[in-house]
Amino acid sequence: MGKSAALRLGELNSKMSILPGNVRGALWMLFGSLLFSVMSLGVKYAGQHMDSFQIGFFRAFFGLIAVLPFVFYNGILSVRTSRLGLHFVRTLVGITAMLSAYYAITHMPLADAVALSFTRPLFLIILAVLLLGEVVRWRRWTATFVGFIGVVIMMQANADVGFASAVGLFSAFMVAFVSVFLKKLSQTEGSITIMFYFGLFGTFLTAIPASQVWITPSWEDILVLLGASAFGAGGNFCMIRALRVGEATAVSPFDYMRLIFSGIFAYFLFAEVPTLTMVAGALIIVASTLYIFQREAKARKREAKISG
Repeated sequence: MGKSAALRLGELNSKMSILPGNVRGALWMLFGSLLFSVMSLGVKYAGQHMDSFQIGFFRAFFGLIAVLPFVFYNGILSVRTSRLGLHFVRTLVGITAMLSAYYAITHMPLADAVALSFTRPLFLIILAVLLLGEVVRWRRWTATFVGFIGVVIMMQANADVGFASAVGLFSAFMVAFVSVFLKKLSQTEGSITIMFYFGLFGTFLTAIPASQVWITPSWEDILVLLGASAFGAGGNFCMIRALRVGEATAVSPFDYMRLIFSGIFAYFLFAEVPTLTMVAGALIIVASTLYIFQREAKARKREAKISG
């Protein structure tokens, strides 16, 4: 089964290799957004029966199981790394982001939680200034400010789940850190290597808190979580591939399809109907972050011309 899946993946890679890098990256990101949307459905369903810590444990453990056939197929040396510490820190930050996202998903409307996750680029602007010393001009600062206005609108629309909204916003902040780590790791580490260490370290990091809130899951819950973990692992793989073969500013906007996928799924499966206020706030967030992506792309082109 592992070899068959790996062979099919190899065939897909060879067919996509003839496409331009940004087109391939966009396709990987689009497919990843669909997989993450399905994963969110599983998390929301399981969250009706168990705590977010326990869901996080199963997500990390099953994700590790899902990636092992690829590790065995490529050989154990394929996960050899000289950046073990960076893998651990990335996992610690990623697990924190994941648990926060799961709490938001299970305690507020799914589309709202997904929309809040798109504030990540807004936090990336702030982190770039504070941690990397980058110079951000007034247009991107204005877009960032407008984006946070959208956040305020959304949080007012979800005042009855205010704490969950705050946790969802914190998750987006942590995901901004994850993006930095993934970009650094993807320069030297393979997709399978990154996913393997996330599953390995994540399983141990979530085991202790999960044991404190443990509820014996039903077979149905286990199957749902197993499926969610597999889809999550697939989504991570697609995102890593997208960032490797394409420019981040070109492929990242396709992740916004998660908002549409999640909204459709939540409507039919959980009868969740987004309010006009939520939609307005989400559109403001999406518009501001898309503008930031556009400005960053133009800035990089100018820098490339100067250095060239």
